[in-house]
Amino acid sequence: MLSQLHGLKEPLLSGSFKISTRLPYVIACLWLTCRYIFGGAVPKTKVTMENESQGSISNCQTKDMEETRMEVQPLVDGSSASQPTNKEVVKKRVSSTEETRRSSSSRSSRKSFRLDYRLEEDVTKSQRDKHGRFINPWPTWRPPTLYNVLKWQITEKNSSNIPSSKEELDKELPVLEPYFIKNPQMVGKTGLGMRVTWMGHATVLVEMDDLTFLTDPIFSQRASPVQFLGPKRYRGPPCTVADLPKIDAVVISHTHYDHLDSGTIINLNERFGSDLRWFVPLGLLDWMQKCGCENVIELDWWEENCVPGHDEVTFVFTPAQHWCKRTPTDDNMVLWGSWSVLGPYNRFFFSGDTGYCKVFEQIGKRFGPFDLAAIPIGAYEPRWFMRCQHIDPEEAVRIHIDVQAKKSLGIHWGTFALAYEFYLDPPVKLKEAMERYGLKQDNFFVLNHGESKELKFEEDAFE
Repeated sequence: MLSQLHGLKEPLLSGSFKISTRLPYVIACLWLTCRYIFGGAVPKTKVTMENESQGSISNCQTKDMEETRMEVQPLVDGSSASQPTNKEVVKKRVSSTEETRRSSSSRSSRKSFRLDYRLEEDVTKSQRDKHGRFINPWPTWRPPTLYNVLKWQITEKNSSNIPSSKEELDKELPVLEPYFIKNPQMVGKTGLGMRVTWMGHATVLVEMDDLTFLTDPIFSQRASPVQFLGPKRYRGPPCTVADLPKIDAVVISHTHYDHLDSGTIINLNERFGSDLRWFVPLGLLDWMQKCGCENVIELDWWEENCVPGHDEVTFVFTPAQHWCKRTPTDDNMVLWGSWSVLGPYNRFFFSGDTGYCKVFEQIGKRFGPFDLAAIPIGAYEPRWFMRCQHIDPEEAVRIHIDVQAKKSLGIHWGTFALAYEFYLDPPVKLKEAMERYGLKQDNFFVLNHGESKELKFEEDAFE
């Protein structure tokens, strides 16, 4: 494949291959291919900003913002993601979560929700190194190295086995027309519950508490800085940006091309303009403005904001264990994280991309229980390479438990070929993990592309 892409006449590893003259070129080709997955050149855009001031776009002031960032303390966490799970401890946490839910269910209204700022010092804050780049403050993190990237690409077997037949893919992973195409009048009508629609990969359309928002939207065919090279979808988006209902907000978890797609960003901005509020990680404001987006709110971990006119729904940027990169030199200049969306009747958690770490217990302690969580279940093999940055289905179940989610949706699978597990394995492994933890199967579900699920919960309170 690389020989075709880069014009080589012979295979890279043929007998005629001369190490002394070709090895640097081989390494460059492999590194370039990997960059299309994890990072590449910054996309160019002709759209410019008329107003560069963030102050002029914010009608809803950030709650609990500090003028000076506090000195942060790393979370003391001696656990390792490679260690076996203590099932008994997890089951105790499950029982504790159920008791919390039963206690909450005895109350009559959830409108009295408020944040518990007494836990302010019990959380892990973001940190930077001496070069100003963000870092992961957990011992479970190991950064990906060039050596490991090459080892993964050269020595590991790709077992994804994605069919080339559209008929077979349509049978195994059907792409459905979203409900709002033929029934736009139903959008937002969720009562006291919520509705979730999986748009593929990590893109989820969420309707709750009179708000409709998207997570990490990508409607392009490739997760790449260019649309003629890089990871291509094997399952297309269920609709276009033009088909979407009115969107109030978008949350972005990090800058990798499969989560921050410039084409989709520009199309959404052209469609909705300044009526669309963008919630993005610290360090991404300038990039968003260069794409023409005006209504942008940039947040650090644990900072929060809201959509103008919907002050009762709070968007909190919460931590995750991952990294950011779009160019050869911008490693971790932008923060990464998860999102906790807290409304008067519903709570939603979006984990973004992440490896497993103890921060999810902090999130669950501070904001749980969540009515619904969207958690990755794919792109996890080989584990020795992916473990620190992508959870597997069993770790997804652990996060489901840690954040005290009533229900969870499996995302980040069945769309792009980004790792080496069999393309249909994620939901199978998820089911097995749920059985091992003694949890009900419907508490952590998957959807077809374009499929929606309505969630109705008892009217309980969080005070």
